Amino acid sequence: MNSISRAIGRRLAAYLSKPRPGYERLSRLPLQEIMQTLQPADIVLVDGNSHISTAIKYLTQSTWSHACLYVGGSQPDPDVPNLIEADINNGVTQVALRKYEQYNLRICRPIGLSDADRHNIIEFARARLGHVYDLKNIFDLARYLVQSPAVPVRYRRDMITFGSGEPTRAICSTLIAEAYLEVGYPILPDWIRVEDKQGEQVKVARHFTHYVPGDFDLSPYFNIVKPTIEHGFTIRNQP
Repeated sequence: MNSISRAIGRRLAAYLSKPRPGYERLSRLPLQEIMQTLQPADIVLVDGNSHISTAIKYLTQSTWSHACLYVGGSQPDPDVPNLIEADINNGVTQVALRKYEQYNLRICRPIGLSDADRHNIIEFARARLGHVYDLKNIFDLARYLVQSPAVPVRYRRDMITFGSGEPTRAICSTLIAEAYLEVGYPILPDWIRVEDKQGEQVKVARHFTHYVPGDFDLSPYFNIVKPTIEHGFTIRNQP
């Protein structure tokens, strides 16, 4: 049954990763300028337009459906594979920024990390290169693609089962969240309030598998870096 599930999962992954029509990139900023802005351990969020991106954005109520970790390099070249991601088809791989040239992007930068912490975060992610994408997450997301269910906003995130939890499997945001939590860097408050079966509010410890791409954008511990502003934009020199 496991082999059958994997085969079905691969077919689903191939379908869900296909782009949807009508996508618009709002920024025309050259990739080279983005590369010159990035620093090691920055997180690059992607506003995807595939079927699975639609499901993730709906359930997480966020613009961002994918996250990559920038590992740095000797030259800021958008064609050099210097982003680590967990991809639905290829698992944990290293890719070039060029892959996301046609998408809206956002840079999230941690504050106050030491060089040693940045190194440890990057090495943690590198050690997982070759791991496979957690296809259990695919089955959970596929249910919401035919039509968006009428679900109250506060329950939507709970409707995703965040993967199987196997150590050789990952999804994009949990891979990065685990890397940051390994060095003690926070993403969101450690505790979350949820309703139990009786409708009572209870506190639950937040696990790294509970994080989604949009959490890095919402986090009070990451700075949002916009290359246009970093490169000296003023109202007088706008294009």
